[in-house]
Amino acid sequence: MKFTTKSGDLLDALNTVKGAVPSKSTLPILECILFEQKGDDLVLSATDLEISIVRKLPVQFETNGTPEGARVAVPSKRLTDTLRALPDDLPIEFSTDSDFEIRMETDQGHYKMVGHDGEDYPELPELDGEHEITTEGNLLKRSIDKTAFAVSKDALRPAMMGVYFQLSPDTSNVVATDGHRLVKLTLPELSTAQDLDFIVPEKATKLAGRVVDADEMCTITVDEGHVGFDFGNARVIARLIDETYPNYQAVIPDENDKRLTIGREDMLNAVKRVGLYSSSMTNQIRLDIESDQVTISAEDVERSSEAEEVVYCDFDSDDMEIGFNSEYLTEVLSNVSCEEVVFELSSPNRAGIVVPQEQEEDEEILMLIMPVMLNTYA
Repeated sequence: MKFTTKSGDLLDALNTVKGAVPSKSTLPILECILFEQKGDDLVLSATDLEISIVRKLPVQFETNGTPEGARVAVPSKRLTDTLRALPDDLPIEFSTDSDFEIRMETDQGHYKMVGHDGEDYPELPELDGEHEITTEGNLLKRSIDKTAFAVSKDALRPAMMGVYFQLSPDTSNVVATDGHRLVKLTLPELSTAQDLDFIVPEKATKLAGRVVDADEMCTITVDEGHVGFDFGNARVIARLIDETYPNYQAVIPDENDKRLTIGREDMLNAVKRVGLYSSSMTNQIRLDIESDQVTISAEDVERSSEAEEVVYCDFDSDDMEIGFNSEYLTEVLSNVSCEEVVFELSSPNRAGIVVPQEQEEDEEILMLIMPVMLNTYA
């Protein structure tokens, strides 16, 4: 295999696929990126056996006795670090021989390393295309960006360690929860010909979110065990989480009749500042809600620190107190795009709902956050 390209173009392609390269593996070849010649395209692939990323890069191939389809596994870190240290527009000649010795030539010098036989690289999953959904890249990116933060890290609840796609002909929901907060994003445009639901691992959604081009169309392919996100010259393939997602609708309260309307930015900034003075163990902040203001306070007895701020609001019920984890509340408020938010509350020990005062035209978002028990601050 022998080709010429610009160092910046090759580095960009490597940066796309390296997210699937494990930092440490019992199989050394997995720490490599597979280079494969297919027509006029160089195809780069990486996998950790759960998630795979493929990227096509048009290059100028030369004939050196190696037939089309030649494959070589190239050490990912060394190659990436080398290209990162070179100027972006520097022409580079990449070649390999029958012993899988890799050589790169530039006007500034040459670099040599040893690769592996590409035939030993694990085969990537082939999806049968049983279900295909074509949608806008922007729609997929929004669904990932607004939900992935709430995915659980608890390995004892594997179903909640991914983003749940619940698709139907009428409308579709994208859901994530860790038991402390929940996000349900309803997207009418993300519809399918028949009911379809699947759970995508958190890492796969984040990698797809990095690769997706918001201005282009993408295709989601789902079969019995895998999902593929196709973005033109790139593809992310992931093994689905084979678990039953919990009945999230059952935990969303429908009797929260106390409405607190408040400026999102003012509330978010106050929670961030006051949260710095909360207990490092509980991150507990207290909200004392009155008809026209919310007093946000926190105290950390161990560090002899405390803070209090007042934010003006509109509350349509009797005064109440409720506690939240400041980090969870910060993440919820950070992932709502609006000027004002509405907290729908019931009592200090019942889940609160956070929604934008005005929903966007092509989506509806609902966020649930569980309260924490108020005490004299741990």
